Amino acid sequence: MNIFELTKSQKKIARQIINKGLEKEFQTGLQMIRNTLDEWNDNKIPNGDAWRRIYKELTDYDKQISRRYDNKTGSEYIYIIAAQLGDGVIGMQDIEAFDEEIKGAILFLGGVER
Repeated sequence: MNIFELTKSQKKIARQIINKGLEKEFQTGLQMIRNTLDEWNDNKIPNGDAWRRIYKELTDYDKQISRRYDNKTGSEYIYIIAAQLGDGVIGMQDIEAFDEEIKGAILFLGGVER
């Protein structure tokens, strides 16, 4: 088996990991917006500046999420997981369900050392 080809059961695991990472990315984006709203609420930034900042944060972050997750198929799952791991969105414990060959490929692609 090519190390970049996942079996049906591995794809199921991969989808669970990807969804976990995506939820964390949503949380991160929402926290950025909350921080801006907190500054606005504390009268540290004017209404218009807060509005523009939130819009920019949301659109920029949405583009980042879209590039990583939209329209991805099973053949790209390993790359998504590697990127999540490299960015710290998921941890080493999240890839433990994969065999050593797949874990090695994910670590290599994500630029992560064991």
